[in-house]
Amino acid sequence: MPHYIGIDVGTTSITALILDAESGCVIASKSVANDSETTPRTGKERGRSEWDVKSMAVRSTELLSSITEVSNTSISGIGVTGQQHGMVLLDDKHNPIGPFIGWQDRRCLDPHQDGRTYLESMIARGGSNFATSEYLPARGYMGSTLFWLSQRGELPRGATASFAPDYLVGSLCDQGPITDPTNAAGSGVFNVIEGAWDSELLHLIGLSRTCLPDVQPSCTWAGALSKDTATATGLPEGLPVTNACGDNQASFAGSVSDYAQSVLVNIGTGGQISVYSPDPIRIDGLLVRPYLKPGYLLVGAGMTGGRSYAVLERFIEDVGQSVFGTEISGSMYDVLTGLAERTPPGAEGLVCEPIFTGSLASPARRGILSGISDANLTAGNLARALLEGMVHQFLDMYGSMLSAGVTKRNLLVGAGNGLRKNELLRALFSSGFEMSMKVVRHEEEAALGAALSAAVADGMFKDVEAAGLHCINYTE
Repeated sequence: MPHYIGIDVGTTSITALILDAESGCVIASKSVANDSETTPRTGKERGRSEWDVKSMAVRSTELLSSITEVSNTSISGIGVTGQQHGMVLLDDKHNPIGPFIGWQDRRCLDPHQDGRTYLESMIARGGSNFATSEYLPARGYMGSTLFWLSQRGELPRGATASFAPDYLVGSLCDQGPITDPTNAAGSGVFNVIEGAWDSELLHLIGLSRTCLPDVQPSCTWAGALSKDTATATGLPEGLPVTNACGDNQASFAGSVSDYAQSVLVNIGTGGQISVYSPDPIRIDGLLVRPYLKPGYLLVGAGMTGGRSYAVLERFIEDVGQSVFGTEISGSMYDVLTGLAERTPPGAEGLVCEPIFTGSLASPARRGILSGISDANLTAGNLARALLEGMVHQFLDMYGSMLSAGVTKRNLLVGAGNGLRKNELLRALFSSGFEMSMKVVRHEEEAALGAALSAAVADGMFKDVEAAGLHCINYTE
């Protein structure tokens, strides 16, 4: 029976699983912490996010060795996905030049000599040409960081930019970086309609096409496992490896079995709402991303999720320490959720807009707490209002999709630990969307999507939709 490895290089962890494509079962899964961040304290104070991409590749290789030892089964191919923003520069021998600059990096918000930030200056120069990208670029995007480097004279001649999962593919196969449309779209300088780097836009912002990797189709083989990697992992030399794909698209592929009827809500550290569309539909504040088969994902990238709940946790912890001198050990997540469950719907009039770190359309926007009375400012009401506010944010984005012509869906699919571990939040989403929610049975949706992409590359399925229909199951 054909078995495929899917590996997901995430910001906090790296996960690998093995899919039995015949039965659709995940037969092994392992994760390790991505402890490759190297940002010094002074760098963090300046908003930097820097990582050792070679260390990421080493962790990934060790994980591949570990999971194949556990499963003791023959593998037909490897699919790769990972964080689709951020970049590292490589020299002509494919070695990193400096650190991997992550998607949370804020150097592009430094002041430019023209009085704007570097990001604002880049957007002004590109103008209407950004209309064919997934959305206006943000800080931490490959294009934005390349612009920052170029404007400062710090972009080495002959260097090629690479996304983290693309670097991993190159490392496994001992070859230079290539990318696919799902990752390239995360650069901010890729024409998602034509499926190519936007040459005119690059000219306007002063970047050369030569500093960007070549683009090849998704769900295709990118290379073969090198002799050194085979020795390190115990996998056979020449084992095919796919072109890496973006983690948002991989998560959709690993979560949704009915594209026409489903809307996917994924809540982890952040959150996203995604629907599949055969056509690109431009909606203010939402992303248009190439998908792993002909068509697009319309994506609302919410700035709410686990990080929003963490804001409330830190507040409660600060009250405990500052007011009562009490150190709180462990997470307050379950305690706050329990309080929210015992609080009536509507949080006694307390309303929370939990956009604490801005939105795509309004990066400077911040959260709002309103309707405060002399009786409702309690921990339970705060927790309930935050969760209800989170649902309202996603419901607004879904409403924008419907207003733009997206057909109404009748199945709400939930993914990510933020939903999987919070029954109240699932119930709030079901009530708000007026749909029953089904939760993906497999916990590592992006890694599963990567494995499905390998099965498609190998000819096991005609596309990822057919693969998902065969392999994806839900809990009620």
